[in-house]
Amino acid sequence: MGEFPPEAAEALKAAEAVCGPLTLEEISNRRGSAVWKAGGPQGVVGIKLGTGEAAEVTAREASVLDQLSEYTVTAGRFDDGVWYVTPWLVGQSTWDVFRPVRKGTGGRQEALEAAVGLCRAVADLHEAGWVHGDLQPQHGIHAEHGVRLLDFAWSRKVGSTPWRRFDGTMIHLTAPELAARIVSGPQPVDTTQTADVYALAGTLWTCVTGNWPLDYEVAGLGRGASVEVMRTAIAHRAVPLSTAMPWPALQARLRYVLLAAPDDRPSAAELGKVVEAVDA
Repeated sequence: MGEFPPEAAEALKAAEAVCGPLTLEEISNRRGSAVWKAGGPQGVVGIKLGTGEAAEVTAREASVLDQLSEYTVTAGRFDDGVWYVTPWLVGQSTWDVFRPVRKGTGGRQEALEAAVGLCRAVADLHEAGWVHGDLQPQHGIHAEHGVRLLDFAWSRKVGSTPWRRFDGTMIHLTAPELAARIVSGPQPVDTTQTADVYALAGTLWTCVTGNWPLDYEVAGLGRGASVEVMRTAIAHRAVPLSTAMPWPALQARLRYVLLAAPDDRPSAAELGKVVEAVDA
């Protein structure tokens, strides 16, 4: 793990004001974006640093957090970078909650409750007029008082477009219509709530099976396929869904969402009700 950059000392001061004397743990560091967990006797926070091209994205995410009433954030700049500090969310990710399901050791009732909680968290965000834009299995934290979402770098208020260009996030969870817009333009491409619902269903499918929903091998797209090639295939719906169905009662409902046209998809709230009706 690397050393915390001294030029971002103001971030440490902000974290120390919340936590007291700090112990630091680097959680991730890639493509100019680094996340640190900072703990002390008074609390635990996350510190995110964005440098180079990631600076704009980090600043954008801090701005979103600042506008969401259930989140707290302190942000600043250093040299060519941006930092922000926000309370650390304690709890399992949706991916973690589903681990017993993937192992075949039970846990279906807990997983269903987690799935419903994730749907409701996305529904609440949508009801408040936001699009998340990057839902993934690790981006829902099942905390003591409900599910909290992570990674708002590609979130936007409906009616606004805070970026000049959008080339997609997790390709495996990109809705076909969003992939088509990225491929054909024009830019900027707006993320949508219906594309969020596709990613939400794909996230839950992945949590159940341990694999992405699309079967790239059947489509002739091996591990060496580029993101651009996969995106074009997804845009043309040329990649079929996986036939692996370890939990048919739940996956049948997710399958409908993943195959439906955008206007035919349920809302996140409706998907939550459908999932809630599944028998464990």
